Amino acid sequence: MIRHGDRYPLYSIPKTKRPTIDCTLSVSRKPSHSLLKSFISHMGQGGRGHWESPLSSVPRLPNHSACEMGELTQTGVVQHLRNGQILHQAYKRHNLLPSNWSPRQLWVETTGKSRTLQSGLAFLYGFLADFDWTKLTVRHQWSTLFCGSACDCPARNRYLEEEQRRQYRLRVADTELERTYVEMARTLGLPTRQLRAANPIDSLLCHLCHGLSFPCVPMADSGSGGCLTMAQFAVIRRQQLDDEVDRRRAGLYHKYAILAAYPYLNRTATKMERVAKGNEAGRQPRAGGEEVFTLSSAHDVTMAPLLSALGLEEARFPRFAARVVFELWKSPPVTQGQSKKRAGKAEKSKVKDGELFIRVLYNGEDVTFHTTFCHSHSGHANQPLCPLKNFLSFVKRDMFSVINATSYQEACYRRAG
Repeated sequence: MIRHGDRYPLYSIPKTKRPTIDCTLSVSRKPSHSLLKSFISHMGQGGRGHWESPLSSVPRLPNHSACEMGELTQTGVVQHLRNGQILHQAYKRHNLLPSNWSPRQLWVETTGKSRTLQSGLAFLYGFLADFDWTKLTVRHQWSTLFCGSACDCPARNRYLEEEQRRQYRLRVADTELERTYVEMARTLGLPTRQLRAANPIDSLLCHLCHGLSFPCVPMADSGSGGCLTMAQFAVIRRQQLDDEVDRRRAGLYHKYAILAAYPYLNRTATKMERVAKGNEAGRQPRAGGEEVFTLSSAHDVTMAPLLSALGLEEARFPRFAARVVFELWKSPPVTQGQSKKRAGKAEKSKVKDGELFIRVLYNGEDVTFHTTFCHSHSGHANQPLCPLKNFLSFVKRDMFSVINATSYQEACYRRAG
């Protein structure tokens, strides 16, 4: 799963000039990438691909010389060309996707936003340059939770409402934050409430990341005027970090996250089980092969609950172009010479032939042993991997223990009391 790359703000700060950023793609503009030129050309052939409705009408490249709200920038495209290339290098020696891959072996899904669709295509091109469009189907996820047909969950919505109330109470109690908003609103000549509703940090982050000076307004007789400052930005950012700490302490978000991420985790577990069964000795291979690579192009509101549900509470909030990778591993068959050697090691390692393991990475860092389902499993075992069965039992049952339930249905529909 990836979060879309760098984007233009979703909100504008009233009375200020919007940041000037060009969202067309140009190999001569920085940041660039060695694949950018061929990527642009390849996207021109996208009509040969298969697109689930309504994706066929979404542009495959960002294309406005003055970015539209939420549009993917060239930086965002380059981030995902790099991401895809990193995974291509990592899996090249494993021959994960053979050169004659079949449509069934690759699954790509995205929400209907242009920034997720375009990020997914950039990632895929970095991973599988010049891929055959005719083999590709891009699937649509209508919910940002990627919950498919399992989205209905009243308890999840209740936990989210409670979590939002907690967030609000913490913000209101923060006198330094309130003072800062009053000061910023006075500079801009706005009511404080209107400024707060414009979520100014979204726009300020864009200015900061693109090396643009913060917004200014001309001085007026009323005393308004001047520029927003880095010190004001730092106060809002500090409060966000305080909120992350309080969120972990309260535990409401974690309960929400378990119910929000379950459908996606359950699909992941089911796919892994299917691949595992298909790889059993003596099994007739399925025509067209098993699905070996799944790409979900998503949002921060998809990835943050996924990290929390996995127990990765200390993980940094998913930045633009963040990635979470689930890998399925199989131990190699033991040759006769190896088995004698192993027997001589006094059963130090109990890994069986063909045993299955899972590895979880966040932005390239192996976080497997920080997950709830594997932190008690010794990372010092002969193989630094986590048994797949730990993950499967976590998804099927164990993850619901936090909300005193044993299944998704029970957790979602049990009456609050």
